[in-house]
Amino acid sequence: MTKRLNSKHKVDRRLKANLWGRPKSPFNVRAYPPGQHGQNKKGKPTDYGIQLQAKQRLKAYYGNINERQFRNIYKKALAKKGDTTENLIALLESRLDTIVYRAKLAPTVFSARQLINHGHIKVNKKKVNISSYVVRESDVIEVNEKSKKLNIIDGSLQSKERDIPDYINLDNKNKLVKLIRKPKFSEVPYPVIMEPSLVIEYYSR
Repeated sequence: MTKRLNSKHKVDRRLKANLWGRPKSPFNVRAYPPGQHGQNKKGKPTDYGIQLQAKQRLKAYYGNINERQFRNIYKKALAKKGDTTENLIALLESRLDTIVYRAKLAPTVFSARQLINHGHIKVNKKKVNISSYVVRESDVIEVNEKSKKLNIIDGSLQSKERDIPDYINLDNKNKLVKLIRKPKFSEVPYPVIMEPSLVIEYYSR
């Protein structure tokens, strides 16, 4: 868990975007950075500044992954064959916390991480409490039997706030989830513009 977890909405204002597309985001009302001089901050950002912000947005969106973990994900994407940008997104979308969030078993990626950490989620019949666990297409994710009636899960599934993407399959009745395939960047339902190519540039400096 990160220290910023309790003030995640401040991230929206700092990064000048409603990152998760939530109606309660303070960015909807105050579309400028927090702090005494938030409204007065001006100046043209540098290329480095643009790349840094792109990285910070992507990191924050996936639950504020720490820098060491995020850099390691980039290195794995770089080492894989194919387009590094697509590899990076595929790795991020294969994380267990991301898939629990995408399947609407949790209202936010932070609450998805909490469900996993508290032992409410199984992968292939075994309890997994590591949010960064990399899910494969053959894996079956499910909610523990005793946890299936949790209000946070039922409330999230009933919410009309967002849809489940095509690359995730949910058996709503049994609360079973499968990653059908690793998505392309263009398929990922980001509520704001993400620029992973700038993230690659940032780390390639």
